[in-house]
Amino acid sequence: MGNDKTNMIIAVALSLAVLLGWNYFVSAPQVERQRQEQLAKQAQAAKDGPAASPREGGPASPLPGTLPGAPGGNPAQAASRDEALARSPRVRIDTPALAGSVALKGGRVDDVLLKNYHETVSNSSPRIELLSPIGSANPYYAEFGWVGQNAGPLPGGDTLWTAEGDVLTPQKPLVLTWDNGAGLTFRRTISVDDKFMFTVADAVENKGANPVTLYSYGLVSRWGKPHTQGYYVLHEGMIGVLGDQGLQEFTYDKLAKENPLGAPGTRGHSWAGVTGGFLGITDKYWAATTIPDQKTAYTGSFTERDEGATKVYQASSLGEAKSLAPGATVTSEQHLFAGAKEVGTIDGYEKSLGIKRFDLLIDWGWFYFITKPMFKALDFFYRLFGNFGVSILVVTFLLKLLFLPIANRSYVSMAKMKAVQPEMTAIRERYADDKVKQQQAMMELYKKEKINPVAGCWPVLVQIPVFFALYKVLFVTIEMRHAPFFGWIRDLAAPDPTSIFNLFGLLPYTPPDFLHLGIWPIIMGITMFVQMKMNPAPPDPVQAQVFTFMPIIFTFMLGSFPAGLVIYWAWNNTLSVIQQYVIMRRNGVKVELWDNLRSTFSRAPKTAKAKS
Repeated sequence: MGNDKTNMIIAVALSLAVLLGWNYFVSAPQVERQRQEQLAKQAQAAKDGPAASPREGGPASPLPGTLPGAPGGNPAQAASRDEALARSPRVRIDTPALAGSVALKGGRVDDVLLKNYHETVSNSSPRIELLSPIGSANPYYAEFGWVGQNAGPLPGGDTLWTAEGDVLTPQKPLVLTWDNGAGLTFRRTISVDDKFMFTVADAVENKGANPVTLYSYGLVSRWGKPHTQGYYVLHEGMIGVLGDQGLQEFTYDKLAKENPLGAPGTRGHSWAGVTGGFLGITDKYWAATTIPDQKTAYTGSFTERDEGATKVYQASSLGEAKSLAPGATVTSEQHLFAGAKEVGTIDGYEKSLGIKRFDLLIDWGWFYFITKPMFKALDFFYRLFGNFGVSILVVTFLLKLLFLPIANRSYVSMAKMKAVQPEMTAIRERYADDKVKQQQAMMELYKKEKINPVAGCWPVLVQIPVFFALYKVLFVTIEMRHAPFFGWIRDLAAPDPTSIFNLFGLLPYTPPDFLHLGIWPIIMGITMFVQMKMNPAPPDPVQAQVFTFMPIIFTFMLGSFPAGLVIYWAWNNTLSVIQQYVIMRRNGVKVELWDNLRSTFSRAPKTAKAKS
């Protein structure tokens, strides 16, 4: 009885944990997001007119309050992306991974499209638009430059640069020049590789008669709060590794609660005197980050400020002071990452450019030491088989082999428990009125037969971290996005698209989300049901009911989980059934599966007959 109660408590606790976790981390954020979207639509409709967009030119300061702010003027009306792009002469970007342009007005990288990524699984759908210019609906851009003292006019958002060249490619850098008319000549060289990394090399020559002091800066600015997934397991917003301060993550909502920083209406957090790392803004699959010189100190900051009715989010770095004597030249080299968070690409940049902990741009989570190796294993077998779904099956099988000693001891102990079931029943009957003696007799029996009564829990406990690691990999890594399996599964990172409630697409009806139950979740529920029927029915009616309904509960819960995770769970259940069957037969213990299945499906007719 003690073991049965222990197993029942563990089962109920795990079920409650999953149910509560699902409600807190998934259902509640989805409801809140839908509510916010509805409120936003209502507010927009109430305005009954085009909303004002950010001012042309935008902010020139990486640290509001200490550097020049946005230039004055009337707000520009929100325009289409093409109209906003046409407001500045441009130099085209053309690489194997990127398309877009560099604005000569302001010298910004503010037009980046990802050639190899689309909004849906269809290659005919629009490509992902990452960066957009001021004046468009959702401005998002990177800016580099100088601020200083006694330097005269400095290049800003309204500065019109002169370009040498008409296209930026991996083989052909773009050179921009500008003379401030007060003795300083600015030269900017922008280069790009075949992936997502820009290099911005700035040089300033002092042709005047007086020394000046300059500070280099780099920033990524985003106007308006973007749509976010709203999941606890995923960070979206400001992100950076700031030297010894380590990883810093601020959601958009968290940034709004920070203390005032600099100019009125500005909030944020800054870190002075840090060396190494990066700062930027991340989405689930995409990011834009500025990367300062990894060997010199800088001040990094995350800020939110009010620009009319618009919130402006900014990640920026400000370098140390550089003295520029007459006739001398100072230089600054920074990098800009603007693209997809591909694991291999991110890791490659960390090594080749020496960027401190750049791999943390991908949200591996607290269980980094499990999550990233899990991805590495999946990616290895993907390269062998060309299918991430097959890779999941192979890795699950290898994990079974890895944990085979633990599972074997567990199943052997469970087999012994079944072998001594008659003795346990006799003890319960003998000491039915004395629970203390009953427990003592049970413990003596366990000791005599060398049985661990909680050994059956180990396979479940071992599976939990593996489950969450795989869930994290499927949820955050772009490699899983739009990765097909076989048949109807065209995206392992999305739920099974079929549903039993419209006969898997035969009926012209779209079931609501809470009734979404595809083929793979049903397969998973069946394998879970079979696995539970491998064991004898619990003597306690309450416990028996819990175990009966658990496969049904999990089937509906996993209906909205990524298909890759459901496939893993179904395959893992299948392997567990095979493993348990073999171990029980080797230990001479009767396999209860067929008897349990027979009794389960024969019980309903008998009950119905009795009622009649």
